[in-house]
Amino acid sequence: AMMEESKLTCFQRRYLMDCVTRGDTLPLQCHPASSKEPVPAAPAFSPPVCQPSRLSAKPHLRPAKVCQAGDAYTQEKFKPQARRDLEKEKQRLQNILATGKDVVEHNVKQMLVQTKEEDIPEPDRFEELVNEIQERREFLAEMEALGQGKKYQRIILTEISQKMREMEIIDKERSEEMREIRAEDFPGGNKSDRHN
Repeated sequence: AMMEESKLTCFQRRYLMDCVTRGDTLPLQCHPASSKEPVPAAPAFSPPVCQPSRLSAKPHLRPAKVCQAGDAYTQEKFKPQARRDLEKEKQRLQNILATGKDVVEHNVKQMLVQTKEEDIPEPDRFEELVNEIQERREFLAEMEALGQGKKYQRIILTEISQKMREMEIIDKERSEEMREIRAEDFPGGNKSDRHN
């Protein structure tokens, strides 16, 4: 089936079948119309022909000086690692024996938890919404550049309007909070606020 697919001539098919029946390896190239076997070209590099060599009765061992000259006998130098603070270990053991609890470790864990909570500021939802709107505008611009703008325009504009509505709600809440704060700071109120 492979011969038929590769569109070989009758001569090439016969030649390949002869190679298969003899048990020879298939040739890399089969010339289309010559009955002569092609003369193999000399390869660019020929691997050395392995000839059986006689084994000598004397074993080939390396002398000791050659072995010692190499890196086989060198030892790695000791590099000390960071040691534990013995004073902290003593204090910890005293706390465990006195109270039955590892007080120092407990305090360290509390300090780590407190610092982690303090380090992470709460994200501002208003800023997140601004970023989301910007991302959607960029996406829509990319789609328009690719010729797919009409497909996504309605969806993206709807999402942007929802985000803007959420921003308006947040803005109203913040304005009310600011008015309440001003009312607490200035109990008499502002004259300009009364007119509004």
